[in-house]
This record gives sequence, C-alpha cells and structure tokens, in this order.
Amino acid sequence: MNAPQPLRQQPDRPRMCFVVGPIGDPYAAHGTSEHESYEHHLGIFEQVIAPACEKYEITAVRADGIAHAGDINEQICRHVIESDLVIADVSGGNPNVMYELGLRHITGKPTIHIGEAGQLPFDIASIRTIRYQPSRSHLAGARREIESALEVGIRDGFELLTPARVVRALQTVDGPSSLEQSGSEEETMDEDLPGLLDDFAAIEDGLDEMTSHLGAITKAIETIGTLTEQGNVEILDLAQANAPASARLAAVVRYAESLSMPAEEMIAVSAAFAERMVTLDSGVRAALSLIEVTSPDERGEGTREFLEQLIALEESAQEGLAQVGFLGASARGLIRVSRHLRTPVKDISAAVKRMTSAIACMGEWAAKARDLLDTPE
Repeated sequence: MNAPQPLRQQPDRPRMCFVVGPIGDPYAAHGTSEHESYEHHLGIFEQVIAPACEKYEITAVRADGIAHAGDINEQICRHVIESDLVIADVSGGNPNVMYELGLRHITGKPTIHIGEAGQLPFDIASIRTIRYQPSRSHLAGARREIESALEVGIRDGFELLTPARVVRALQTVDGPSSLEQSGSEEETMDEDLPGLLDDFAAIEDGLDEMTSHLGAITKAIETIGTLTEQGNVEILDLAQANAPASARLAAVVRYAESLSMPAEEMIAVSAAFAERMVTLDSGVRAALSLIEVTSPDERGEGTREFLEQLIALEESAQEGLAQVGFLGASARGLIRVSRHLRTPVKDISAAVKRMTSAIACMGEWAAKARDLLDTPE
C-alpha cells in the first residue's frame, strides 16, 4: 500500500510574502552581536529570499520594511496571518520567530521554513527545512531550493504544515479538521502530549527577567529620591544662609555627581527592559492568540498561571510607572538649575520614556489576559 501523500493547499499563486526571522539591531554599535545579526539576516533576505520570490513576481517584505504607519506589533500579526506566503528563518529557535510561526500554522496558509545548518530547533526538526550555510555557494543553493519550492507550490499546491497542538486548537473552533476526517491524526494523537503552555517556557523566563528589571528600576528611583531630598536640603540651607553662588553651585555639582551612578543604572536597566519587551511582545501576542483559539478544556493548568503572570506584571509595572512619571517631571525642572545636571537628567528622562512605552504594551497584554480569564477589568 502506498503511503498517504501530505495534505496540500489548493494552488493559488501568491503575490505577497512576509519574511519571519531574526532581524537584529541596525543601530547597534559595529562589532556587537546585535549589529552582526542584523547584517547577517539582511544578507539572507537580500541574497536568498527576495531574489527567489522576485523570480515568481512575489513581493517579499520583512517587519522592518513595512511602510505603513501604525502599531508595528499589530502590523506584524496581520502580515503573519494574512500574507499569501510566509518564509520563516528558524535559525537558533528565536522565541519571537517561533510564536509568529505558530500563529501562521493556525491559518494553514503556505509556509516555507529555512534555517542555518546546525541551528535548527529540535521541536520543528521534523518539518522540511531548506538549510543554508553563510557562504556564497551555499546561499545560491538555498535560493534555488526556495525557487523550486515556489515552483512546485504554485503548480501543485503547497503542503499544509500543521503541528498537532495547532490542529487540536482548530478542532475546538471549527469542528473536525481535514486531518481528523482522514482518520489518521486522531488515532495517533498522544493524550499525554504537553499542554499548550509547555511551549511558552522561553516567554515565562523573559517575563521573570522583566520583573527583575522592574525591581532594579524601583531601587534606582528610590536612590535618586533620597539623593534629591538630601541635595535639596543642602542647597536650601545655603540659600537661607545667603551663601555665595559659587558655594551653591558646588552643592549642585555634588548633587549631580551623586545622581550619575543611579541615572546610569536607570538608563541601562530601562534599555534592557525595552529590549526584552521588543523580543517578547510579538511572542506574547501570538501566545495569547493561540490560547484564544484553544478550548478552555484543552488549555492545561499552565495557561491560567501564564495569564495571571501577565496581569501581575502589568500591575507591578503600573506602580513603577507612577514613580517614573513623577521622577521624569521633576527631572525636567532640574535642567534649568545648572548644566552639570544635564547629563544625569538626560539619562533619567530617556529611561522614563523607554519605560513608559514598554509598560503600555504590558497593559495590552494584561487586558487580553483578563478577557481570556473572564475576570473584571
């Protein structure tokens, strides 16, 4: 008996390809891992993916190439779900990429996996992946493989890549899937498969790290508050004693110097906090989308804990935001006192701006989590 052929999406010529993969930071200092990652993956896009798509008159775009103004995270989700084709670079198993890929698999639309040899994540290793190595000849070969996959897909239809956990989620929404109707999937599915959130460990680790960052920010704010109170007392005493301007300036300089260390700590921690937010945001949103399409009976015990963690993190962040906002307003008034205060105040203001933006994303996570838990706002 011949083995059953993989299910395929009916042929439908794609016009738009959204490329999912690590992007890196184009503004990072040269020589850093972030900048090297940007250059490497930009090269893969420009030398491999875009030319292969262009051969079939398919427009390829990355997240950093989305031209329209608006919420970038919403735009990414829309492109992942709505694009005719997605090509996903799964090198290194980047959590952000993996959850965007999971969201894509739910749609059942055409998806092609590529990845650098030796860096393929274990949990999708069974899915056919076009492998490449960072050399000119290997990249040319990878481009030809993508072209071949596109040719076959356009002619015969694209294979449906649907992991078992996503099939199970779809069954709760639309009834039996085509795989279940074939009689092959339901019979072989293991009832002891990990729950949905077993795959969210990387996100949870990131959330724990963000909680630690919030604690460090709070500590820095408290230190700055104490130093400010002490500095104000000294400056006020000098003013009341009619001390010369030079004496009062010396006090301000001492105050500015005392602020330098906690201000630098704030800028460093807020940068790490914002960077982690960028890494996690699309992943958390994709995780929430997966939970939303999964029946409550199928979600597993870890789901509630994950959703409650999002809510608790946002509540803690809101408390810190009140302190950060007050500190930012106070810092802006200090710039006029002396030029010596400008550097620490600039650092404090930059940290406040980063934290405020990042915490706004947390509010959206928590709102969705509350909705999924069906708890009052």
